Amino acid sequence: MTVDGRIRVPADLDAVTTIGEEDHSGIDPAAVERIWQAARHWYAAGMHPAIQLCLRHNGKVVLNRAIGHGWGNGPDDPPDAEKVAVTTETPFCVYSAAKAITTTVVHMLVERGVFSLDDRVCDYLPSYTSHGKDRTTIRHVMTHSAGVPFATGPRPDLKRMDDSEYAREMLGNLKPIYRPGLVHIYHALTWGPLVREIVSAATGKNIRDVLATEILDPLGFRWTNYGVAEADVPLVARSYPTGKPLPAPIAAAFRTAVGGTMHQIIPYSNTPQFLTGVVPSSNTVSTADEMSRFAEILRRGGELDGVRIMTPETLRAATRECRRLRPDLATGLLPLRWGTGYMLGSQRFGPFGRNAPAAFGHTGLVNIAVWTDPQRGLAAGLISSGKPGRHREANRYPALLDRITAEIPRTEKNV
Repeated sequence: MTVDGRIRVPADLDAVTTIGEEDHSGIDPAAVERIWQAARHWYAAGMHPAIQLCLRHNGKVVLNRAIGHGWGNGPDDPPDAEKVAVTTETPFCVYSAAKAITTTVVHMLVERGVFSLDDRVCDYLPSYTSHGKDRTTIRHVMTHSAGVPFATGPRPDLKRMDDSEYAREMLGNLKPIYRPGLVHIYHALTWGPLVREIVSAATGKNIRDVLATEILDPLGFRWTNYGVAEADVPLVARSYPTGKPLPAPIAAAFRTAVGGTMHQIIPYSNTPQFLTGVVPSSNTVSTADEMSRFAEILRRGGELDGVRIMTPETLRAATRECRRLRPDLATGLLPLRWGTGYMLGSQRFGPFGRNAPAAFGHTGLVNIAVWTDPQRGLAAGLISSGKPGRHREANRYPALLDRITAEIPRTEKNV
């Protein structure tokens, strides 16, 4: 076990780097290399056993690379542990980046008339009425303003997390801490179960099946659904808590928001139970390449390779700002703008780099992101397997995002 919770950074970074197929015909290759050097610099901080980055520019894959190890180089792994290098095809749990996928499914269903964002949740989940929750709409849920950002009451039985009857009972028992629609507080734990059960009740289908049938299968995705088949669990790279534990007050706030500290929740997220479940807020399994390709659907206004998911008008409504820039729990109390389910970029602050006001997507625990920036013709997927607390090199992650926006400029052609 390393003293400071860091991985053992290999002396030869090229030896643990995989480069997939790339097309630099429409971009300066030197710009691609500068982006990758920023990613290598971030990796060298020692907080992430593995990093994957995939960027599409105007539909072409201009960067698709991975560095590090999928298994065997965590802070608690012995020096002689078997180390398995990451590749561009290694799948990872992407945590809350799942919300970008789920948000897309919800807006697709809204466009098809399955439900309206202003329908009440209790129209689909009849038990969701106590403590004034009967006024909660699907829009409240999607915009994290449903009043139930933290799970109240008895601790749920995780072994029953895929049991809809049990989930609806537990959701019905939730007691809001504020009136629905009053304020926006990130619903890290309750958002996924609420959306899953609303979609299930409205369609009569599991949201995993809806996503597969309507989006993933027609487009030939291998991963990017909620969880994986039991036989695929060994293929999913591990996530690792890294760095030093958070100070006690911050750790307490983190436990309230997401249900535990890094050292408590990350081991569970590596288990077959979690990785085979359906948690639309946090257990999508994907690669940076597939997340970038999913973002390409959004960059193109809701269509890819002849498969129309939604119209550009629906997507514009989904990405219209509904909450202005202000500190947000979802980004470590950094300022953030929101659409209806999608995080939005901004000029100075934002989850997708500086000078990116048209960008949208979602981040995941901790340094994971899927996003598109139509003004740049950019569709991006970024995955890292370490889950660090605060550390002195933490700014290397936003520096990478800023490097991407600097090297792929906004153009009139893409506006």
